[in-house]
Amino acid sequence: MSLPAPYRPVYFDEPPYPFIVLEGISGIGKSTLTQALTKRLRANPLHTLPAPHTDWSPLVNQRLRALPQFAFYLSGLLHAADAVRVARTVGPVVADRYASSVVACHAAVHEVAVEEVAHLLEPFRPYLETPTHTFYLGCSKAVLRERLAVKSDTKQDDLDLFAVPGRLTRLLANFQAVQAADPTAIALDTDGKSPADLADWITAHLEAQGA
Repeated sequence: MSLPAPYRPVYFDEPPYPFIVLEGISGIGKSTLTQALTKRLRANPLHTLPAPHTDWSPLVNQRLRALPQFAFYLSGLLHAADAVRVARTVGPVVADRYASSVVACHAAVHEVAVEEVAHLLEPFRPYLETPTHTFYLGCSKAVLRERLAVKSDTKQDDLDLFAVPGRLTRLLANFQAVQAADPTAIALDTDGKSPADLADWITAHLEAQGA
């Protein structure tokens, strides 16, 4: 990527530790699994969007139109990539959401094609850190309802899944589309599995892959 020096990503001499991403719709259990994996792998957790963006997102979602809203989430994603680069020098990183969520969720909310949002993101892909593995969490709609019913930190995105007509259907289709285009993707069905079960499986997979 031909950019002036201040705009280029900063890389370090040390070989980077693994960068693991958990993707999927709101309420599926990404945050709980992130906590479990962080302990198992002695990793650094990251939520995309990281601070300060995470505190601004509710206001942004209410007040900004689609393109400036996308620019805000892109800014947070680039900021997350910088944080990942630094954190990978000292240990593994486990991210709750990353680029796929930015594309899938923005496309679902504004009812545009995933390909259109991916096209907007494409010029900035070289700046992003590439995950070692991206685990796409899936579950049935019945299980998702059960998990949302007991979720302690319910947000507007969670409520909108079933309240906004077509939102859940669009999100599921969008995540399938970004997963199909993601060379780091690994599908993981979470029905009938506890966070500990899933952490066991992911940890064993990483060990088998030498990650």
